[in-house]
Amino acid sequence: MPSIVGGLDIHRKQITFDYADLDTGEVKCGQVAPADRAHLRAWLARFDNPSGVAFAVEACTGWRYVTEELRCAGIEAHLAEPADTATARGKKRRAKTDRADARLQRDLLAQGRLPECWIPPPHILECRARLQCYHDLRADHTAWIQRVHAVLFHQGAPAFHDLSRAAAPAELAALAREHLSPAGRLQVMLCLRMLEVTGGELDGLRRQLVTAARRLHGAQVLADQIYGVGPITALALTCWLGGAGRFSSARKAVRFTGLDVTVYSSDGKRSPGRLSRQGPPVLRWAVYEAGKTHARPAAPDHAYYAAVKDRKDGKRAALSEARKIVRQACHILSELGDDALVTV
Repeated sequence: MPSIVGGLDIHRKQITFDYADLDTGEVKCGQVAPADRAHLRAWLARFDNPSGVAFAVEACTGWRYVTEELRCAGIEAHLAEPADTATARGKKRRAKTDRADARLQRDLLAQGRLPECWIPPPHILECRARLQCYHDLRADHTAWIQRVHAVLFHQGAPAFHDLSRAAAPAELAALAREHLSPAGRLQVMLCLRMLEVTGGELDGLRRQLVTAARRLHGAQVLADQIYGVGPITALALTCWLGGAGRFSSARKAVRFTGLDVTVYSSDGKRSPGRLSRQGPPVLRWAVYEAGKTHARPAAPDHAYYAAVKDRKDGKRAALSEARKIVRQACHILSELGDDALVTV
């Protein structure tokens, strides 16, 4: 058991700390400002015996550099799950402050009740960041395509369906000159330039992700064993679901992904089920795209997909397949344990 236990509440301008010496009972609190690596590193130097110090950090924006600096200083770092930590606070009886948040994390850690999150190794954090950037770029690329279609429709120009062909930009530019106003032509040409830029960045980033997936053991196994799971989906599954003891059941992995259905019920009234969407958006998007591959007649689970599609719709069928993929991946990664995160 560490002799010094504390909590850190992270904000962009300052980090509020509250720690206690369990041997003497002395409690210290204050702030580290500004909130950056250099000032945090200088503040952590005050601890003469870092091996006997433990701090809890809430898993909000900024936790990565804080936990990295704690570990570099030889201090035990714990990552708290925000929602469960708020639940552990109980009914609010007074104003919530940064110091109260730091003290709550300190108390939960000292009592052994801190709802902890897994802290991934650095190479997994790097892959996560690249995956999130790839997902954002794809969303931007789709948004620019939608803007082109909106401008064409708004000005009554003929529909232009396929922008993926090599000759499409030149054809679209000619269509814009013939059917659009000067402002409309400006919009379309701007969209084409942005599509060219984002498309090039997407290609480069995809190559990096495919290379990373080929080097990560868990991603290799998932891509080989699960139908419809390509290198990017396999990389996302490994980065967010991999590691020994991550989930006690596949059902919890589905819930973490945000693909579980939640229902609100009160006094005999029941709302229709909706996705919780409480997991990483990148992971949810990747497994949904993988689930849609079972629409192919050659897919091993096509009969189930077709049955759900006939009874509900294609989106429900893809979501059902996505849940199956998450459960399969959870079982495979659980068997691999920490070996899933090893680079080969």
